[in-house]
Amino acid sequence: MFSPNQLEHPGSIDALKYGELIILGYNGSLPGGNRGRKRSHFALYRRANANGVKPSTVHILSNPQDSKLSKSVLQAVNSKIHHSIAYTMSRSQTVVVEYSHDDETDMFQIGRSTESPIDFVVMDTTGSTKDSEDSSAPSTISRFACRIVCQRSPPYTARIYAAGFDTSKNIFLGEKATKWKNPDGHMDGLTTNGVLVMHPWGFPEDPKQGEWREISVCGDVYSLRDTRSGPARGQLAHGESSALEDGSLVDLCGATLLWRTAEGLLHAPTLRHLDALRLELNAGRPQCPVGLSTLAFPSLPRSHSLEERQPWAYLACGHVHGRHDWGQRPERHREESSSGSGGGSGTGGRRECPLCRSVGPYVPLWLGYEPALYVDAGAPTHAFVPCGHVCSERTVRYWAETPLPHGTHAFRPTCPFCSAPLSGPPGHVRLIFQGPVD
Repeated sequence: MFSPNQLEHPGSIDALKYGELIILGYNGSLPGGNRGRKRSHFALYRRANANGVKPSTVHILSNPQDSKLSKSVLQAVNSKIHHSIAYTMSRSQTVVVEYSHDDETDMFQIGRSTESPIDFVVMDTTGSTKDSEDSSAPSTISRFACRIVCQRSPPYTARIYAAGFDTSKNIFLGEKATKWKNPDGHMDGLTTNGVLVMHPWGFPEDPKQGEWREISVCGDVYSLRDTRSGPARGQLAHGESSALEDGSLVDLCGATLLWRTAEGLLHAPTLRHLDALRLELNAGRPQCPVGLSTLAFPSLPRSHSLEERQPWAYLACGHVHGRHDWGQRPERHREESSSGSGGGSGTGGRRECPLCRSVGPYVPLWLGYEPALYVDAGAPTHAFVPCGHVCSERTVRYWAETPLPHGTHAFRPTCPFCSAPLSGPPGHVRLIFQGPVD
């Protein structure tokens, strides 16, 4: 396993990158900063030595308590040398599939656990499958949620599988878990809350949303269950693959991850490019129509705290202003709209735009600073509603049309930079800046 420093700077070990996983909702950095295996994005590099595994021997234990075969297999399972998946079919029968070393693949594991088998520690994202008021609820992300297996040779295909091996190198599917034997005889199953995947078409040049599917423990693709943890699996999606593509989304029931291939990232905008767009926007000296003060987007290190010259916008019309107290609506209007204001504006409700009299949320604007979330390198002309995150028109339209899993069976579009549910349609607004009057 790479050290945190090697994850960012693999150096002479092996600098070939398979791709990156980006957690939606953090805009480039966790609240406490990206540290070690806890980070808002995770780069997958080819390992110095292959650590992949592949299925080998299958054992059917008809009487796990008394069988000598059972004891020998269980000793192997508990030896922490061999990987295995155990399927408990009933109290009297367990099927154990042993896995052997595969020197052609690298395996990376993702989950909530901070134990050593997990390469990328992922926590619940506020606003994704949980409401912000329910942040104290138990996590719905599995401790060992999923694993990604990458081919070490071209074309370096990355495939996703539900569930990860624990500290004993085992995966256990208990008696109540959804599992079955396929016609070809191999065992398979689903995890409690499932691992969902959506592969888009034409990402990022002309992206179109694909269908959400569920991935099994063995990497097969199924239609969704009736509810997230329902007992019956969906229909096998014939011809569909667990191979991740540039722009694929992976949902762990509590956090949604975006997969970007190494090649795709080469064509994505960089932080330097996004900052150049910020400087170009500020160079236009946009002004507040009310206070006539010059507005400016803060630089990246200060992009999470309000500044005096911070641009604000009326999201019903898109007119950009500086912060002011003009246009407060009566208290009854605030109560009616408080659930939709979002973005942490601190204004207490709806406001009336002094230019066009449109009434709606009035929030500070924040630049989207996670480059991998952009589908192009266009100018920051649009904002998500109601959070006020700003990015290019094509980017805002793509995400506003992408429903993300929410709860046990719902889907809704959210801002990829903060995971706030979008209001709408359309869920975004074109910003209208006023230039200097001099």
